[in-house]
Amino acid sequence: MSELVFFSGTMDCGKSTLALQIGHNRAARGLEGVIFTRDDRAGEGRLSSRLGLVTDAVEAEEGMDLYAYLVAHLSRGGRADYVIVDEAQFLAPVQIDQLARVVDDLDLDVFAFGITTDFRTRLFPGSQRLIELADRIEALQVEALCWCGARATHNARTVDGAMVVEGAQVVVGDVRQSAADVGYEVLCRRHHLRRMTSAAARASALSPDVLPVAPTRSGAPD
Repeated sequence: MSELVFFSGTMDCGKSTLALQIGHNRAARGLEGVIFTRDDRAGEGRLSSRLGLVTDAVEAEEGMDLYAYLVAHLSRGGRADYVIVDEAQFLAPVQIDQLARVVDDLDLDVFAFGITTDFRTRLFPGSQRLIELADRIEALQVEALCWCGARATHNARTVDGAMVVEGAQVVVGDVRQSAADVGYEVLCRRHHLRRMTSAAARASALSPDVLPVAPTRSGAPD
């Protein structure tokens, strides 16, 4: 029985790496898949992981009918034994519906990978629809860590090094961007609520909590 499976987690938890591994394992068994992605850090039509692995993919552009694409692919004699979708949070809800139809009508497994919430802690529409429709939801087992060492549960956006909680939901950036660019960082809930990024924590550590007090002539403080 084919399934729609949603692999979810924060940034840095190995989603794209697992997507590539699933594709590799099936290719080693003689299977062929179709890989979709959207706004990958490596550029259009690429699926990449932060470990340096990369493969070609089909860019799932806005308004693209994923079900129709696969039907056309199969009608031309193409092969598809399974479907992988990375950065699934960026898809429109209607495109998630199309993936569910791929499972039900074409009898293909669909493995979707994405983060659940944005930098404002709000659900991405694509992720919300996957939660509503998926046969299985798998939380990735590789835990991303906040700068404090706690399990990271929230994604933070930084602009010029400062955390922001307003703005467009989708702005492509990376956890390795310079401070002058849009960047992202994973945080635990406590530090996300406090807007305490690793840079802010370092700056705070450099500032003394107590100002030095000059001693009196007797050697005791006033």
